[in-house]
Amino acid sequence: MTSQVTSRHSTFAVAVYSLFHPVPLGFFVAGWIFDIIYLYSTEIFWTQAASWLIAIGLIIAIIPRLINLVQVWVGVSYPQGSAIKVHFWAYLLAIILEIFNAFIHSRDAWAVVPAGVILSTLAVVLMLFANVQLAVRDRTA
Repeated sequence: MTSQVTSRHSTFAVAVYSLFHPVPLGFFVAGWIFDIIYLYSTEIFWTQAASWLIAIGLIIAIIPRLINLVQVWVGVSYPQGSAIKVHFWAYLLAIILEIFNAFIHSRDAWAVVPAGVILSTLAVVLMLFANVQLAVRDRTA
């Protein structure tokens, strides 16, 4: 008689992850849009709002990243090129870019352009890439 041991993630952790995971992307996209508006309008309000959105997005990003860290690297052994690991690394890199972006946004409003816009763009593209590749690979697997 053999018993199959399946690795199950905590229901609470999955629920919290599912609740908080999309929120930072929304804040970062809004910050990116505000950076682009500031680029064309040079109204200081837009860069201040973008800096607040980035800071709030970074704070909210902590919880799902810690849950994802445990889910990906503890317990279940995923293959090296799996979609979940690519998603993890792309999101981590995007969050690191947003940390640097937060420091750039803490400077004078005129100093945000072009570095802040570039970092916002790269972070949003990385997060969207991570989500799309995870969805596509899950669909085809």
